[in-house]
Amino acid sequence: MNLPNTRVSFDLIIVGAGPAGLSFARSMADTGLQIALIERLDEAAIADPAFDGREIALTQTSIEHLRQLGIWKHIDADAISPLRDAAVENGRGRSLLQIDHRMGTHDELGMLVANHQIRRAAYRAVREQTNVSWFTGAAVSAVDCGETRARVRLDDNRLLDAALVVAVDSRFSETRRMLGIPARSVDFGKTMLVCNMEHTEPHAHVARECFEFGYTAALLPRNGNSSSVVITQRGEDISRLMAMDETEFARTIEHLLRHRLGTMQLRSTRHAYPLVAVYADRFVARRYAVIGDAAVGMHPVTAHGFNFGLSGQALLAEEIRNSLRTGRDIGNAEGLARYQSRHRRATLPLYLTTNAIAKLFTDDRLPARFARDTALRVAERLSPFKRAVVGTLTRGSARSVLPRIRPAS
Repeated sequence: MNLPNTRVSFDLIIVGAGPAGLSFARSMADTGLQIALIERLDEAAIADPAFDGREIALTQTSIEHLRQLGIWKHIDADAISPLRDAAVENGRGRSLLQIDHRMGTHDELGMLVANHQIRRAAYRAVREQTNVSWFTGAAVSAVDCGETRARVRLDDNRLLDAALVVAVDSRFSETRRMLGIPARSVDFGKTMLVCNMEHTEPHAHVARECFEFGYTAALLPRNGNSSSVVITQRGEDISRLMAMDETEFARTIEHLLRHRLGTMQLRSTRHAYPLVAVYADRFVARRYAVIGDAAVGMHPVTAHGFNFGLSGQALLAEEIRNSLRTGRDIGNAEGLARYQSRHRRATLPLYLTTNAIAKLFTDDRLPARFARDTALRVAERLSPFKRAVVGTLTRGSARSVLPRIRPAS
């Protein structure tokens, strides 16, 4: 690829200023590295992002990550809702699997925070840094990762180079495609509608996953008598829900939820997202790495998407710090290979398991319904299994990384 020679040099280029990308930039706060942060949105949209419907279920380990990075302190306390327990129901309101926080070591399984709140808090933390140069309202048009430097061309023809490019540009990463890195994807053929609703019955801070016949409903408890409601159906059914007026929509949701939470009212805008899971064949290339959804885009049923994004950026940050400590190039192949190996080991088993669960629990054929009913009843009786689930939520997959990340300045 022939790119002009005139360019601005950095140590590290981060493509994507979503929550995972901003968290990674924050992880580099005290390294002395000069960072270029590229984002399609303009800075005003990053500083004060709009509500997008998505609520993030954070594990205890992810919360500790955010505390260490100086991000958690920027989230308003009233925007944080505890996830005390969880229940899985398999049609007709039958609660077959209960996950109790008392099997763990915390007063709750985790916390629920809206995606836009995390993004706003991460922006405020990164804005405190003096080693970040912002390139907002800009898209990457070309990437060239050479032996000694990586070069990035923006759509306005500005040129940047660095020792390492880290892409956090969504599960449909354009930079990943530019470098010819394939990604396996699973299109579940469904669309997810998300919104916030008030209701007359209390939720007791219990998260519910309800696998009904023909659709899936998730209820994530927010503070007060309010929940994030997630309905997964065929695209045409979701389109009808999106087109309803607020009164018809509320009555329809009450029916779909079998009136579990009483009378309901819509309290936010509605948002729809296609349900596609993605796993990159490689997380690294020469002087290039992917983290966040660009590496692993999870089905939301196990609520590990952003949690994996945080643990992945922590693993890569650890390798970069090791390289700096030993005087090595931060884009060295050995460090990137270690990051890839560790992140794949941490994510691939749950990625495959989650997809299998999603397929089984959205299959309405009689054998599948019988199989999942049996599986849930067996799981409910297995205390070691349930303790392992609680442990995953309260300890997280990146527990070993935490002591090795120094607090950001």
